[in-house]
Amino acid sequence: VSSPFCDKPFLCDKPNTETCSYSVHTQMPQDVPRSGTVPGVGLVHAPFSLLPTRFPASFWKQACELAPIFNELVDRVSLDGKFLQGSLSRTKQVDDFTARLLEIHAKMMAVNKKEDIRLGLHRSDYMLDSETNSLLQIELNTISTSFPGLGSLVSELHRTLLNQYGEVLGLDSERIPRNWAAIQFAEALGKAWVEYNNESAVVMMIVQAEERNMYDQYWLINHLKESHGVMTIRKTLAQVEAEGLVLPNGTLVVDGRPVAVVYFRAGYAPTDYPSEVEWSARLLIEQSSAIKCPSISYHLVGTKKIQQELAKPSVLERFLDNEEDIAKLRKCFAGLWSLDNEEIVKSAIEKPDLFVLKPQREGGGNNLYGHDLRETLIRLKNEQGEALAAYILMQRIFPRASLTQLVQGGVCFEELSISELGIFGSYLRNKDKVVINNQCGYLMRTKVSSSNEGGVAAGFAVLDSILLTDE
Repeated sequence: VSSPFCDKPFLCDKPNTETCSYSVHTQMPQDVPRSGTVPGVGLVHAPFSLLPTRFPASFWKQACELAPIFNELVDRVSLDGKFLQGSLSRTKQVDDFTARLLEIHAKMMAVNKKEDIRLGLHRSDYMLDSETNSLLQIELNTISTSFPGLGSLVSELHRTLLNQYGEVLGLDSERIPRNWAAIQFAEALGKAWVEYNNESAVVMMIVQAEERNMYDQYWLINHLKESHGVMTIRKTLAQVEAEGLVLPNGTLVVDGRPVAVVYFRAGYAPTDYPSEVEWSARLLIEQSSAIKCPSISYHLVGTKKIQQELAKPSVLERFLDNEEDIAKLRKCFAGLWSLDNEEIVKSAIEKPDLFVLKPQREGGGNNLYGHDLRETLIRLKNEQGEALAAYILMQRIFPRASLTQLVQGGVCFEELSISELGIFGSYLRNKDKVVINNQCGYLMRTKVSSSNEGGVAAGFAVLDSILLTDE
């Protein structure tokens, strides 16, 4: 971008040159014309905001303090297999994807499979609710938490712009928090590799067959190699099934290489398992001694139903001892209900704009609002079956909207927008030793206020950063 005031920012096609040190690229979305001569290959910049979004420093501090607590909570819940199986027992009857995950989890429980080394790279997403002036959690992500790479770049892009034009704009670049998400994610992966203690082993990143977010992933791969000397291989689940095996000592070998850490950047949605081949690969990975990020248990902890269960009275006390930590978590919980609650379902049908209906899905574009929410609830009630268990209801959060300059497809335009703050967390444990438990950077996403969903890769939002304010 040549100037914060330009109306036609240019795109750089040389992402590693000095002239484009903060370029943010992603692979072509389906609706963007192809560039180049190779079919199916092309680049377009990731959508981003031209300037950072204002965010109160007090709420930023609150969100950062929550990260290590959520990291510890995920780990402790993951160890309670009966809680996970019991909480999701009805969901699996109507949701085939959750049922398959639980099936793998049950097989690991049956053989008493222990994960002595546990690695989590999480992201907890929040919005500021204008109605209550409070920071409320949207969801906790435990698998394939995206944009530590490109999110970090946008933060540095905004710092660079404010260093040049901040005096004109009346904005201070020092009010943009440093964002080391990519570096710290790579550090966690590197330290997990060290804990595995096999110098010939690699980190294996599980990716989609037609990956559209590869450049965000490559930032981690580069940091891992340059700073920690660890090699990463990229494989689809189908490739793992074709090239992988587990040795008698538990070592996972893929394409002839022992694997220390399996880092999932795919495998979070039913579309990642188009056949039994992919499910076979997921089971093979779980059966091995490789460190999984996440393990099947960590994956299940991130489901919407478990989020709703943890919000029930006295449930947090089952997993955490520190009363102050429990109070901090409860303070950020939005209203969450199962569809067994007839009064809440009735309220949601009468006032659908005050609720969000969430299925057990990740990746954006799955939630139901307004008229669609109301019609779905009426249909589910009339069916009188177990289908209600496939969803949870959540209090709708109403953040304050502000005018934002958004850059998409090389065009800058101004829209009334709202933002969602994601706080990254890294957690590494080897038996009783906690090696890492940190907040490590953030992801700010901004979207047009009329849009309900918020996924960048799904096309609903742009990458952003925050400008801390005293308000």
